[in-house]
Amino acid sequence: MSAALEVSGLVKRFGGLVATNDLSFSLQEGESLGLIGPNGAGKTTVLSQIMGELRQDSGTIELFGQEISALSTSRRIQAGVSRTYQIPRPFGDMNVAENIRVGLMPDDIWKLIVSPPDAERERELALSVGLAESDLLRTPSELAMGDLRKLEMARTMATAPRVMLLDEVFAGLTAGEVAQISELIQSMRKDGMTFLIVSHDLPALEPLIDRAIAIERGIMIAEGAFSEVMNDKSVQASYLGSV
Repeated sequence: MSAALEVSGLVKRFGGLVATNDLSFSLQEGESLGLIGPNGAGKTTVLSQIMGELRQDSGTIELFGQEISALSTSRRIQAGVSRTYQIPRPFGDMNVAENIRVGLMPDDIWKLIVSPPDAERERELALSVGLAESDLLRTPSELAMGDLRKLEMARTMATAPRVMLLDEVFAGLTAGEVAQISELIQSMRKDGMTFLIVSHDLPALEPLIDRAIAIERGIMIAEGAFSEVMNDKSVQASYLGSV
């Protein structure tokens, strides 16, 4: 496997707080990597820096060998990385189909003018994540949390990513909804998608990943197979406050 994502020496400061502290890791093509740690460890900050929503103070980010550290978020999406959010961010004044359509829009303004909306592709993406055809005309406010998570996945998939960053994708879901999202991720993995997954739901995360990295206060404290990381004394102390 070749490296899909390479993060090297990532540092991000907010005043006196160091959110990521010389953080380095790699994600191989076709791999699923879990990023875990207690609240405030810096996990979402890592995803935001990879997407360019936050700019690192130092360090580099490479996507399939291309350095993207200085690119805008839109350019990074074009390069093949996209993400979901811990708190879903749909366009509230658009229905489900229109939300998905935003991700399908071409980057070239002239193509946008001459290309009609691809209603069939919108429908395919919605159905592929487990949304019902009747959901297409609903607004996000009419959806349960599980369906909002599915909409987030569909919006992310619409950008045709090669690497997907999932931030707390199981948060607020019922056991049945967790199972549905897990099945979707497993299906996408079989199709070759590469994942970096942040989750506090460790039992749900474990079967979805090849390995895990644990961070605390922006510093990597363990890396390896999920069981090895969870048995690490530093990780146990980080989660439990004691060894």
